[in-house]
Amino acid sequence: MATVNRQITLASRPVGFPKVSDFHLVFSPLPSPVAGEVLVRSVYLSLDPYMRGRMSEAESYAQPVAIGEVMPGGAVAFVLESAHPEFRSGDAVEGMLGWQEYAVVQGHELRKIEPSSAPISTALGVLGMPGLTAYFGLLDICDPQPGETVVVSGAAGAVGSLAGQIAKIKGCRVVGVAGSDAKIAWLLDELGFDAALNYKTAEDFDGKLEKLCPAGVDVYFDNVGGAITDAVVRLINVKARISVCGQISQYNLEEPEVGPRWLGQLIVKQAKVQGFLVSGYAERLPEGLKQLAIWLKQGKLKYREDVAQGIEAAPQAFIGMLQGKNQGKQLVQLSEF
Repeated sequence: MATVNRQITLASRPVGFPKVSDFHLVFSPLPSPVAGEVLVRSVYLSLDPYMRGRMSEAESYAQPVAIGEVMPGGAVAFVLESAHPEFRSGDAVEGMLGWQEYAVVQGHELRKIEPSSAPISTALGVLGMPGLTAYFGLLDICDPQPGETVVVSGAAGAVGSLAGQIAKIKGCRVVGVAGSDAKIAWLLDELGFDAALNYKTAEDFDGKLEKLCPAGVDVYFDNVGGAITDAVVRLINVKARISVCGQISQYNLEEPEVGPRWLGQLIVKQAKVQGFLVSGYAERLPEGLKQLAIWLKQGKLKYREDVAQGIEAAPQAFIGMLQGKNQGKQLVQLSEF
């Protein structure tokens, strides 16, 4: 077993898009567990858009990462040494282990996973936080009904791709918005979306979106905000529901955008907009995981993973994800199984 732990820490607070120089690769002694703790070796690290907010000093829903602190993030790992009665060496687990190859965590902060039921990486995607975010954000907030039109922005990402597929399971007509022709092809040819639009190449985005939604929009699952959301809100129907999952188009702006004020549209259309955090559904996570696992086994949910190799690749992979270069779930493989 290694005696050194490699970690990625926050070196400086980004201005605009993060740079590789905003991160620092450090070496530290391998930690040891005390009573109630578990030492794990991480195999896959999850990279997610919310991490960008935690790199900023401004107040947010979670404590900002301190300069010199290990970057936060979910990971799947194997237990090496346990001082907790519910875990033993060799157990596969998932938890907020951070951008590091090894971690010591409290046992109650870990979730056991079963490698024989699905690849362990799915605990960070379709059977993890992204899947649960899509599940509760779409079904609990928007309650999509058969025949309704559902628009998903960021539709080729880890959450958006699953939200669109869940909407299809519920009998909806699904329109995805993504940023490359390859992503559009994936949505249409593999995931079963009814229509999709490349916002980067559409010369008349508003007009083309209107043509793809001739009956208007009943449900909007918003991952990006900005001009795309402005265009969708213009098309909402009476009693439409909007779930605000993310605003990735805004995360790296140096100055806030000035956009249309569309709250009046909610009055006219008697529509609902609700933001959410998946952590708010903590007591119902087993319900969501059970249903997602059933759909995955039935072949009703498909997923794609974009995997970078090695802890040192995490900063560039994270920047690429914020720029929309990934398809599906962005992971970093830190070690072999």
